[in-house]
Amino acid sequence: MRKSSIFITALALIAILTSCSEFRRAQKSDDWEYKYQTALKYYEKGDYYKAIFLFEEVQPYVKVRKEGEELLFKYAYSYYHYKDQYIYAASLFESFYTTYARSDKAIEARFMQAFCLYKQSPQYNLDQTYTLQAIDLTQNFLNKYPESEYAPRAEQIISELRVKLEKKAYENAKTYYNLRLYKSAMTALENFRQEYPDSKYLEETEFLKLRATYNHAKLSIRSKQEERYKNTIDAYENFASKFPSSTYMKEAENLYEDAVDEINKLKTQNS
Repeated sequence: MRKSSIFITALALIAILTSCSEFRRAQKSDDWEYKYQTALKYYEKGDYYKAIFLFEEVQPYVKVRKEGEELLFKYAYSYYHYKDQYIYAASLFESFYTTYARSDKAIEARFMQAFCLYKQSPQYNLDQTYTLQAIDLTQNFLNKYPESEYAPRAEQIISELRVKLEKKAYENAKTYYNLRLYKSAMTALENFRQEYPDSKYLEETEFLKLRATYNHAKLSIRSKQEERYKNTIDAYENFASKFPSSTYMKEAENLYEDAVDEINKLKTQNS
């Protein structure tokens, strides 16, 4: 058993040394065809670091040859696979698409450009620049290639990324409310309603908007209070018409009644 283990280890070591020596030979070689074929071999093996290194060295020699198309396509995929280098991979797929627009790989490259940005999209609470770029590029892809084999996946990507943006908008609006920045919360919650009218969070956000409107009125200077309590009544009526069976309805009614009482008090004081 021990001898067998030693033998297997020795074979693995020989394979590693052979691979390394082949890589060094390709590095030092002035024969671009040999270097290119070695790069393709590493690519097929999934050794993307070595493939990238050799692709980079041979690229100046093949970019004007017929091999240039295959090289750029696999060069882009190498970066896609190697340590998640999605942004650079996206730029290479874009370069392929613009350089080889008539290639049978052009549509795939265009999709992969968008897919790389999708992969770069972070969790919802972080900056969503790449998310927005991914949505825009994927939508452009769908507009241009609606019958593509990649279209169903593109539609899924857009839906998934929009859910992420929805979650971020929802959490941002709640944060304003929790920080007692009621005017900002009212704006954020209204924007959320307009942007995501079918959201699963809408009942909660519309109730938070009612609360924010009430608290904003309560904390306002006296000369502004009557108008803002009237806004609270409007917010209540809007909420009650949309969600008459809401679990928040009891508290919503209390806010409405308080707003009516405050308006009556203000009218009495001003008379």
